[in-house]
Amino acid sequence: MNFILHLGLGSFHRAHQAVYMHQLRQQGSTDWAIAGGNLRPDMADTIAALQAQGGRYTLETVTPQGERSYTVIESIQRVIPYQDDLAPLIAAGADPATRIISFTVTEAGYYLDAQNQLDWSTFADLRADLAAVKAGQAGHTIYGGLVSILRARRAAGTGPVTLMNCDNLRHNGERSRNGLLQFIEALGDEPLKEWVVQNTTSPNAMVDRITPRPTPDVAERVKAATGWDDKAALMGESFIQWVIEDDFIAGRPAWETVGVEMVQSVQAHEEAKIRLLNATHSCIAWAGTLVGYQYIHEGTHDAAIRQMAYDYVTDDAIPVLLPCPIDLARYRDVVLDRFGNPAIADTNQRVAMDAFSKIPGMIAPTIRDKLARNASFDSVALLPALFLAYLQRWHAGQIPYTYQDQAMDPAVAHAICDAADPVAAFAADTTLWGEMASHPRLVDALRKAYARVLAFVAQRTGA
Repeated sequence: MNFILHLGLGSFHRAHQAVYMHQLRQQGSTDWAIAGGNLRPDMADTIAALQAQGGRYTLETVTPQGERSYTVIESIQRVIPYQDDLAPLIAAGADPATRIISFTVTEAGYYLDAQNQLDWSTFADLRADLAAVKAGQAGHTIYGGLVSILRARRAAGTGPVTLMNCDNLRHNGERSRNGLLQFIEALGDEPLKEWVVQNTTSPNAMVDRITPRPTPDVAERVKAATGWDDKAALMGESFIQWVIEDDFIAGRPAWETVGVEMVQSVQAHEEAKIRLLNATHSCIAWAGTLVGYQYIHEGTHDAAIRQMAYDYVTDDAIPVLLPCPIDLARYRDVVLDRFGNPAIADTNQRVAMDAFSKIPGMIAPTIRDKLARNASFDSVALLPALFLAYLQRWHAGQIPYTYQDQAMDPAVAHAICDAADPVAAFAADTTLWGEMASHPRLVDALRKAYARVLAFVAQRTGA
């Protein structure tokens, strides 16, 4: 049996990668399975439930028409309990049966700045992790965790392994690999660096499936439909997609037989997804929150908010992505239909988070491309302007939920909102804009867009 060791047994992994592996096993290809655990002591209840259930859980799938179906997923053959020293996880990573180490990480969890360098100055937990690994302890960031595992694998002589991202970071394989090598350089471990260069590959990948945080009513529907009181049940939309560059150093499952697209380059799919789906998702979440909606589908069915998203894609995102092998107009329309699915009940809270990494990763590239063409970018400028208005609400304590943003320095964010000219202060933030910070055309476009946003919110709320 060959294993994929997955780091981060969250909802997305269990509704995506684990589903493809389950389908393979249902076809009779049982030579691969998943072992999984977490680098941090989170999701303790879910991990405990998965352990008690032998890794089995129910996935509820919902179509845009509201049709629900239920599948018991059985591809996670081993659930690794959390220990602070990560000993069981490290042992699994060093096992010769482990051929792939995969991981799902938020954009901010890679700690990369606009130049793809590790941002040591901003992230105290990254500095602490480096110190811990230097002291011989296990690391709990993605880099420290991988170093702990790969050191053990090298020492055990158990051979090459593929490092596979399953997340939304642009150029995720290349960029995470670059971050890992920088972390190893900071450790001063040249032998490990040479081993990683020679014995690992890091294919880029694009993943897609809307997977809300599980709510108690999911488990209730699962029990009503199946009779099983499943403590690890979750729900996802019916749409699913996975595109991977075929660059595996130690073998891989035959994913192409269950609908995974194995390609030479993932770039076209990646750009389409990040700019047409992820950025649009954030647009709807910020706008929806500003006018009092709780769910993504509510904003998607609001004609004015839907038009903002549609105009951003049509006016600014599609033109800079052409020529493209994907029918981008059709992709735009499918995305908006997916977002409008009320059965998903995806919250604005989940999608609105992490803007200080999403704006530079998902929105700024389109502005940069339009600037390079000396073209207007009024429609895309509306997206960060929505977030600035959202940030002002957060600053005033008026967001009706907890806003989470791993890349945001709260003191900096409050200072932007307190500035005499918040638009100029926002446009000057290098975390958001990199080399474009304070560009006169950026400031001008944001100022016009922000005025539009304030007028829109006032019209809807009287505020």
